[in-house]
Amino acid sequence: MNPSESPEISVQALLALRRENDAVRLIADRLKVKEMGPADHIRTKHEAKAFVESGDITAAELLLKNAQTRRELNQSQSITEKMTQQRGQRMGQ
Repeated sequence: MNPSESPEISVQALLALRRENDAVRLIADRLKVKEMGPADHIRTKHEAKAFVESGDITAAELLLKNAQTRRELNQSQSITEKMTQQRGQRMGQ
């Protein structure tokens, strides 16, 4: 784990954040939605809103799992894109 990264958010933390005034935004920030693609960012915010409205622990667990998967997918796609660009630059030389 990168020392500058905060540890993953827990279900208990989500339950606590759910009671805050701006819960959806706070949860979205903690889930690092800005590290996701645009569609995944929106999906995650919708899931966060559904969780805040329901307070369901299963929804919280699913939200955490989906957010992590979406961040990892976006990171993989970014790496692949960079490698493809580098390969294209080398081929053009």
